[in-house]
Amino acid sequence: MSGHSKWHSIRRSKGILDQKRGAVFTKLAREIIVAAREGVAEPDSNFRLRLAIDRAKAANMPGENIQRAIDRAAGKGNEAAIEELFYEGYAAGGIAVIVHAATDNRNRTAAEVRTAFNKGGGTLGEAGSVAWMFDNKGQITIEMPPNKPFDPDEVMLQAIDAGADDVQVDGNDIEVFTDPTELNNVRQALMKAGLPVTNADRTMTPKTPFTPSEKEALSALRLIDKLEDLDDVQKVYTNLDVNDDLIEKFEAAA
Repeated sequence: MSGHSKWHSIRRSKGILDQKRGAVFTKLAREIIVAAREGVAEPDSNFRLRLAIDRAKAANMPGENIQRAIDRAAGKGNEAAIEELFYEGYAAGGIAVIVHAATDNRNRTAAEVRTAFNKGGGTLGEAGSVAWMFDNKGQITIEMPPNKPFDPDEVMLQAIDAGADDVQVDGNDIEVFTDPTELNNVRQALMKAGLPVTNADRTMTPKTPFTPSEKEALSALRLIDKLEDLDDVQKVYTNLDVNDDLIEKFEAAA
């Protein structure tokens, strides 16, 4: 598994613990709003909305907050509309970065993202400047219990039979990548097979992961960290490829 995937696994597991609950709920609510506006506001008919609601429930977001976000997507209330935005740029050493944001004030978000890039030693680019370096994928995370022995080859075969494009195994963590249109079908097949699916989402994977110098990698990780902590930022994608030792060094210095 690449350091890029490992880094986002760490962020996914520690984010809800480290961030203020209100900030987490805000990000989750915005994802629900964007997902509900993309299709019908019914989770049974809108897979992206179903996933957003599942993540909100996993974070113990109250049901009334979830319903309020769905109602807001439907135009109920006087709150400003939430729009989905993407920013592209480079971290130190030419490392590609894509920022996915959901905001009710694009001027504020653009200013905050630009400031983070500037202070983090990066450069904010034009639309399309780095997107060509990434593929849109569906990503499913399987976390096998440490006390439950499993055959990685068997899990990989199950995932491929279910329609997966690629499978990466790192210890007891398994990342399954699919065509975005097949994400729901593969997820359901894996769950039916009894595999512990802990997350499913759309993602952007680098076509060619990039391994910079240690100094540049640590600088990029600091920039990614700052971007992900912005209230309006939902996710950050990068072609940065680092090993576990470097991530641990970054975590120790944080």
